[in-house]
Parts: sequence; C-alpha cells; structure tokens
Amino acid sequence: MIYFDNSATTKPYPKAMKTYMTVAENYFANPSSIHRLGGEVEKLISTARKQIADLIRVNPAEIVFTSGGTEANNLAIKGIALRHQTRGKHLITTEIEHASCYESFRQLQQLGFDVTFLPVDRKGCVSVQDLQNEIRNDTILVSVMHVNNELGTVQPIQGIGKLLNEHPKIFFHVDHVQGIGKVPIQYEQSGIDLCSFSSHKFHGPKGVGFLYVRSGVTLSPLLHGGSQEFKHRAGTENIPGIIAMAKALRLTIEKSKYEMDNLVQLKDYIRKQLSEIEGVFLNTPEDYSAPHIINFSVPGIKPEVLIHALEERGVFVSTKSACSSKSTDVSRVLEATGYELERASSAIRVSLSFENTRNEGERFIQILLEVIDNLKKVMRE
Repeated sequence: MIYFDNSATTKPYPKAMKTYMTVAENYFANPSSIHRLGGEVEKLISTARKQIADLIRVNPAEIVFTSGGTEANNLAIKGIALRHQTRGKHLITTEIEHASCYESFRQLQQLGFDVTFLPVDRKGCVSVQDLQNEIRNDTILVSVMHVNNELGTVQPIQGIGKLLNEHPKIFFHVDHVQGIGKVPIQYEQSGIDLCSFSSHKFHGPKGVGFLYVRSGVTLSPLLHGGSQEFKHRAGTENIPGIIAMAKALRLTIEKSKYEMDNLVQLKDYIRKQLSEIEGVFLNTPEDYSAPHIINFSVPGIKPEVLIHALEERGVFVSTKSACSSKSTDVSRVLEATGYELERASSAIRVSLSFENTRNEGERFIQILLEVIDNLKKVMRE
C-alpha cells in the first residue's frame, strides 16, 4: 500500500497509541474530581499542556484543548466575533479557507457580521496589499490559513502580522492545521493571537486538538457548562487523546529535524515526474508551497475515476480536502485561483508524511502512468 493522503489524516504513531491505551486504562478518573485519582489525571493534563507549549514555544496557559481543528477554528472565529462585536462587526478572511473556517464566516454573515473574503492569485496566495486595502475602523478579526490544504500554498503570515501590528485592535487568527511540523511559524514575531491545531494531522489520535490563545485575548466560549480549559471550552477533557497528542507532536517535531530533507526531495521528485507526463498539469506553485502537498489535474479524466483506479493498485490519494471530498462540486480553492472549469474539476491531491519513501514515489509514478494510459484507451473505445 502507498498512502499519499496524509493531509486528510495521518497514520497514528504506535508509541502515541500505546500511550493512549495506557492512559485510557489507568487514568480514567475525571480530572475535575477533587479526590486523589482526579488529581493524578489533572496533573497529566498539566504536564501535556506544558509539553505542547514548550514544543511550539508559548506559555502553557495559552493552550486550550479542543475536539480537533474544526472546533479550534470555530472557537477562534466565532469566539472573537461574538465577544468583541460591540467594537465592530467587520471580519476579513480569504476565499480558500478550510470549510471549518469558511462556513463559520458564512454563519456569522447570517448573524449580521460583514465578512470580506480576500481573493488569491494564480498560485493561491493572498496579497498583503489587498488585505491592507480592506481594513476598516470596524474590523475586529483577520483569519488566514498558513498552508492551504488543497494546493499547499504557504501564505505570507509574517507579512500579514507585520501589517496588523499597525492595527492593534484587530485580532489575528491562523489555521496552522496543515503546517505544523512541516512549515515553521513564529507566533509572537508574527503577531498571532490565535492558532489552530489538529492531532490527527501529525500522527496523533482523532477527536482532539488545541487552540493557541495569546495571553490577554478574550473570546466567547462555544460550549457552556463547566469551567474547564480556562473557561474557554466547557466539557470533560479527552484525557487519553490529549496525552497521546502531546507525544505525537513531540515525535513529529523530532522527525522534522532529520527527515525534512527527505520529504522535500520526495516532493521534488514527484513534482518533476508529474511535470513530464503529457496531459498532467501541476496546480501547486513551485515557490511558496509546503513540502508535503502536490496538487495536479488530469483534464478529461474524472478525479473519482482516477482515484478508484489508483486504489485498485494499492495507491491512496484524494481530490479536495477530506471534509469536502464527497462533494461533486468543483474545488472552491482551485476556482478561486482562476483555473478553468475542466482543470479545477479534475484535481488530484498527493499529500506526504515523513513516513513516505522515494521508492513509494517511484512506484506511484509508474502506476499513475499505467492507470492514465488505460483510462484513456477505454475512453477512446
């Protein structure tokens, strides 16, 4: 099997899953309970919070555990909008955000907020100048993803943060779900107030993630009840998931130190080979793109047909983001870049991890060539 769908989800590390099972079996008490068992679990959460904070170089009190990236994005966007709406109701984001952000803004529009969706260029990159032109006196939030989940385009987060330093009343949220461990980001230096993460994107378990909330930032909770997570997120914490997530993040950060070159070389190899196949068009820009995502189109062949043909040969890739892959609509992201309908509706995403090898890349190209050739022959008959 060749698994090239790591932007949808990664395979959990065995060490992380072993930790998950150990914690689930032995530390099952409610961390909010005042007895000894509850206290032991609470200490585990505190340790995990500190480990994660150290890994991304922020303070432990700035880490809010969530059920994943979608909740982290919803909490950041709606939490800021609802908490600070008396100051203004104008929000700015881009046309190519993940559905968990995009649909949050659509919902806020229905609640009376005014949302500006910034366009992107052919590479899927937003312009800092365009952002500057849209800032108003009543703007309270700018939300931009770091690495686009379909194209792999890296947005100018530092430049945006520098611009927003001149507008201290505007909060800056970054969706870093696809970038963690692959594309570095500087939180304080980039002026980031809130940043979203999801465990299963870096080989941790599903159903857990976290939101970085800079010290001093206030936001309305989405869930009401207990006072867990500094009153930002009520509900009993997913203890095994949190502890396993901390381990997975540590392993991923360690791997990134000595596996990044291999990942970059694998991406470059696949990219070069794809560029030499007749009828294949690369959509991921060569510059300013993450080292693990390659998006390409094969106009004339339906992507679901190509995906299933590859699947029959043991190769797993995807079309759009996993959250939108069952939709037959044209990719909203590729449409935003200005690609014509045939190209935007025939995109395939290859997404890599540190676990993938050059040999897998070579076999993938060989199988892809055979599959495309076979499909074209069938279409001619």
